[in-house]
Amino acid sequence: MRSTAKVLVTKSQEAALAAVQTFNNPLITFRSEIFIVLMHIAWTYLLHAHYRGKGVDYRRPNRRGGRGKFERTKGGGHVYWGLRECLNSSDCPLDKDTGNNLYFLIELRNEIEHRETPRLDDAFGAKFQACCVNYKRYLEKLFAKNWLTHGFPDFSLQFSSIDHEQVKSAPSGGKLPKNIYEFVRDFESGLSKEEFGSSRYSYRIFFVPKTANRKGQSDRAIEFIKADSPLAANVNKEYVTIKETDRKKYLPGQIVKMMKKEGFSKFNMHHHTKLWKRLCAKTPDKGYGIMVAGEFWYWYEKWIDEVRKHCKENAETYERKPRSRFRRRR
Repeated sequence: MRSTAKVLVTKSQEAALAAVQTFNNPLITFRSEIFIVLMHIAWTYLLHAHYRGKGVDYRRPNRRGGRGKFERTKGGGHVYWGLRECLNSSDCPLDKDTGNNLYFLIELRNEIEHRETPRLDDAFGAKFQACCVNYKRYLEKLFAKNWLTHGFPDFSLQFSSIDHEQVKSAPSGGKLPKNIYEFVRDFESGLSKEEFGSSRYSYRIFFVPKTANRKGQSDRAIEFIKADSPLAANVNKEYVTIKETDRKKYLPGQIVKMMKKEGFSKFNMHHHTKLWKRLCAKTPDKGYGIMVAGEFWYWYEKWIDEVRKHCKENAETYERKPRSRFRRRR
């Protein structure tokens, strides 16, 4: 590989590392935009290095007329292919699914360029992860396996665990700006089922919390399952997904009626209100219930168990005493 190609690969890797470092920085609020721009540069330099090594001329032809066979800048320098032109070349070494991932990011960049957008980090994290994995794969494939790839971490650390609340709070398509939502819909409608489900287009992972079975044993943060295992067959029908089942919810009146039917006939709404206030049961971390539509609080079965326990411990207060069979004589 000629020295000029080496310089391009070095710049490419620096741009990729900067993209990952920026995206993993919790203090930056527009990480997606920076990541897309830097990875765009990283892939462009990587493909330029490949074409230079193969002797492919990646200078942009002059389509504007005037003198010269190739387009030049105002300063007289050659204009080289952009990422889309690199992907469109018949000499492009990338597989179709990796190309789809990059075409998606190119179009997404065009949609969010010079616009105010909400945070897109969670909405497109699977696409960004695929982009990183694909980049490392082709960096090693095209320019030797030991080409400084030790600089890439296997996974990033975070202070919070991946839990149900994160899954529920992740942005859905409906919360995206209309132009971005429509772009995603139109782009993915043009993909086949196999292309859409490819991990090189969008990298989706199934996480299972796990601890080591024996003391002193290595405890991996991420566990991988074999593609032909029964678990993989169940979770990877079309693409891996984590589905949160809708937990049954109850209104306060329903809980009071339930306790009355169970024999605590004196338990009423006033008692219920006093109980949840005393236990601060509406604190989200306790998981007793949820606020719906910003104004209605619903209780989960976990809270019903707490109410039932309270009633049993105070049965003398809430159970109606049976009347005596004998009337007092006058």
